[in-house]
Amino acid sequence: MADEELKAEVDAYVDEVWEDAVRDIDYLVQVESVEDLEGAAPGSPWGKAPREALGRGLEVASRLGLEAHDCEGYIGFADLPGASERYLATIAHADIVPLGIGWTFDPLHVTRKDGYLVGRGVLDDKGPLVMSLYAAHFFQRHVERTGERLPLTLRAIVGCNEETNMGDVDYYLAHYPEPEFLFTPDANFPLICGEKGLYSGTFRSGVVADRIVELDGGTVGNAIPGLATALVRADAAELPAAEGIDVEPAADGLCKLTAHGRGGHASMPAGTLNAIGMLVGYLLDNGLVAGAERDFLELERAVFATTDGSSLGIASADGLFGPLTCIGGTVRTEGGRFVQTVDSRYPKSTTGEAITAALAKLARAHGAEYEQGRDVPPFYTDPSSPEVRTLLDTYNEYTGAHGEAYTIGGGTYARHFARAAAFGPCDPEAPQPSWVGPEHGPDEGIAEDQLKLALKIYIVSIARLMRLYEA
Repeated sequence: MADEELKAEVDAYVDEVWEDAVRDIDYLVQVESVEDLEGAAPGSPWGKAPREALGRGLEVASRLGLEAHDCEGYIGFADLPGASERYLATIAHADIVPLGIGWTFDPLHVTRKDGYLVGRGVLDDKGPLVMSLYAAHFFQRHVERTGERLPLTLRAIVGCNEETNMGDVDYYLAHYPEPEFLFTPDANFPLICGEKGLYSGTFRSGVVADRIVELDGGTVGNAIPGLATALVRADAAELPAAEGIDVEPAADGLCKLTAHGRGGHASMPAGTLNAIGMLVGYLLDNGLVAGAERDFLELERAVFATTDGSSLGIASADGLFGPLTCIGGTVRTEGGRFVQTVDSRYPKSTTGEAITAALAKLARAHGAEYEQGRDVPPFYTDPSSPEVRTLLDTYNEYTGAHGEAYTIGGGTYARHFARAAAFGPCDPEAPQPSWVGPEHGPDEGIAEDQLKLALKIYIVSIARLMRLYEA
């Protein structure tokens, strides 16, 4: 099929199926599919809700005429068999981060307003997941109509553990061969060919039992928290007001402090305001610490003083990935100790081992302990490969842009595969109303026109990728 004929058919297809696609996005958004390992069971390794979301995704795929496969609840995929068992793939995910606070729309239903879809997962990544299934459906209809099989099998992989440890992909790669090429619609256009290293760790104080009864903030380690609270032994009437800090009396002579910040994704700290850092500053500045608490909160002040790691002695940058980022994600009070998590995205100019050594040394200097969590090295795909050029050329053709591949601090499924890239659906340059929130934030939303354009780009890109593998 000639490109102009293909594009015209794609335009008509997207208009025809769009309302069905939005309903299917809502069908997935209704599931609060946050990882729940305490609720794990055979067939539901990530918990009941992620399993339900996976099932709904595969149900949609089956309804669209694809051959759906549930891989013991770890992950799933839907195939359009081609002339070869070798395959091209997309991969998107049906799990989400916790809902968090600050929503003005129902997070578990899709709200349509002024050309936008709002709800947890419409952008990350249930909306794009539905786009990947409908892209495959376009080719299913073409094969059904013409009898002409694609050169390779087309596979839409449905993940359900992306937001935490991506154990779903570990399972997949242990049981199935690699695709010839794969893209994940879980990022921005024009195309992401590299991702910083993913690093996490935990600081633990010694036993503290002085003025701070409890510290609590954040929901997950890979998000900048917009809310944090402290319960302290103090008279609320004697404490000064501060921007973003609520001061209120509590029972038994205690005072509750609540910090309201601006949350966001750990890999993109610019423009955020970490609520835990706000709380730490207020506690220290107003003398609401004593004994071992002060030492640990001074360590905390270093954690939150910068987001490039310079206050922790781990700053690093290179020309390929740019500067390291490091944020504090959650703080808890456990067994009389404060427990603070950190999340870093690092370039090739440093290593996880170097970060661990620096943070452990800093912890010892403040009478604390440090434990390394995950450490996944940076990922990079050659941006001059025919597959990457095919995706970029299609994006540029549709948008009139001159975009090139770039690298990010976030972590996508692409880093797990030998030949892969992250490809849309979001246009970071597109203006949007202030009431539309980002991924991982309240009122998460995306313009319907952006998703429609992405679906068109995905279909034409897949058609062109298939041509690369014609005999």
